[in-house]
Amino acid sequence: LAIPQMLKLHKQADETSAIQSVRTIGQAELQYNSAYPANGFSCSLAALGGQPGSGAPSAQAAQLIPADLTSGQKAGYTFALTNCSKVTVNNQDMYTSYTITAVPQAIGKTGDRGFCADENNVIKYDPAGGTNCTQPIQ
Repeated sequence: LAIPQMLKLHKQADETSAIQSVRTIGQAELQYNSAYPANGFSCSLAALGGQPGSGAPSAQAAQLIPADLTSGQKAGYTFALTNCSKVTVNNQDMYTSYTITAVPQAIGKTGDRGFCADENNVIKYDPAGGTNCTQPIQ
């Protein structure tokens, strides 16, 4: 009896962590857009990351998210930036939109739902654990 309940609690903790991580990435995108307006948003978790103390933040290593999110793996979920749209302004690519995705590494074990957000920072979920996010987080 105790083991199924413990697994359920662990899965809920992973999902809660995933939602918070999607929020963190979304906030980092807003900060990135403000700090590097010529670039727009980032389409790379690595660009949002970077080691604090390794030099000044830059558009390639903005130091806005922790290393565990930069790797794309955290608390049983895999994170990515996808569906990036860009325009070219003065021979510089500027990303104008993106989608953050968070999917369980093992559906049913590390989480049941997939989570997504875009440049509007509205988090939605996919009850099947994928990236077809249509249900708003309550």
